Amino acid sequence: MNTLVGEENADGEASTRRIQVRFITKLSEPFKVPSSAIAIPADLTRFGLSSLVNALLQSKYDDYEPEPFDFLIDGEFVRMSLEEFLLAKGISAERILEIEYTRVVAPRKEEDPSLHDDWVSAVDGSSSRFIFTGCYDGFGRVWKGAGLCTHILEGHSDGITSVSVLNPEGVETVTLATASKDRTLRLWKINTEEAINDPVRVRAYKILRGHKSSVQSVAAQNNGEMVCSGSWDCTINLWRINDFNAENDLVTKKRKVEGQVEDSQLEGEAFTTLVGHTQCVSSVVWPQRESIYSASWDHSIRKWDVETGKNLSDIFCGKALNCLDIGGEGSALIAAGGSDPVVRIWDPRKPGTSAPVLQFASHTSWITTCKWHDNSTFHLLSASYDGKVMLWDLRTAWPLSVIESHSDKVLSADWWKGDSVISGGADSKLCISSEIPVQ
Repeated sequence: MNTLVGEENADGEASTRRIQVRFITKLSEPFKVPSSAIAIPADLTRFGLSSLVNALLQSKYDDYEPEPFDFLIDGEFVRMSLEEFLLAKGISAERILEIEYTRVVAPRKEEDPSLHDDWVSAVDGSSSRFIFTGCYDGFGRVWKGAGLCTHILEGHSDGITSVSVLNPEGVETVTLATASKDRTLRLWKINTEEAINDPVRVRAYKILRGHKSSVQSVAAQNNGEMVCSGSWDCTINLWRINDFNAENDLVTKKRKVEGQVEDSQLEGEAFTTLVGHTQCVSSVVWPQRESIYSASWDHSIRKWDVETGKNLSDIFCGKALNCLDIGGEGSALIAAGGSDPVVRIWDPRKPGTSAPVLQFASHTSWITTCKWHDNSTFHLLSASYDGKVMLWDLRTAWPLSVIESHSDKVLSADWWKGDSVISGGADSKLCISSEIPVQ
């Protein structure tokens, strides 16, 4: 039987019940409260608990600035009063209750939006040095930060649908990949260390041809030696990046523009095509060297063996899928979204079932992006046609934070530098939400 400590006033009537708690945290100073147990009202909600912890910290540190906190009991976020939570979970209030607190995962700062000339359909935040965007105007852009465009990638004849950074860290010359509705992929090289006042215009050093319809997604192998692409033609193509000795799949082209012969461009052909999807391959990811995952409008998520080209496993969810990412615990969880407002998460390590282990249903329209945080097993983001980006923690069914920077559909989103979220939308804006304390 669950009981809560009660008190009586002078008239003998029961006043607010109290329970014994001890606040604990993984946060460092100045966020640590004394570890001694205290009695607190059982009807406190997250707001009341946050006010209490801030008061304890203010009494300990003269210059402490209050901020919001989240609270976990037995590894689950508290989203109701303490009393309701204990009753719902069958937790006895007779013991001293340990309550863990963390900083609320939400942006502290919104940067001024970076304007594009058309829909911002793709963003990549995998490099800490820059943001890479793709736009329906056919140009790729590299940004040092909000409003600071350093490179413009020109050459596509239709909108860019997906972008990827092949070697995000550690080298001055970075290789970039773009996919487009013009049925091609293009590879680019930029120098990130150049001092630049005006954006540098860059042409692709290599064009990858072979898809018969719009290319929807591009992803790089983690060593940067190959990329894969998914297309409306229902196929996945694999392409080599450094294949200058592979004469069989290279052609050198020279173009005449206004009577002038331009620099030569390499053209590459796919060395492998993965066949099995029956509708548009909307998203591909390449999380491990030997495995590619794909999501499709045919309602399936497929895992492919890179060496053999075989389809290793299928998950069917009953909805056309737009986006896919692999991450979380053991870098093994599959997150996907599509033609309903639900973000679904599967754990393929659990045999015998293709049912999602979690479903997040706070959006009100189609999901366009889901992306795991690189350094957290719990956190991911989602973006939607409802104009919102939502931040999630697997330990609660409600979003930790809702980012409403856009005035139209959000088409793409990613984490950047560990503590920022970048997003692109049909309002032609790249938005940066920063100072997000993901533990």
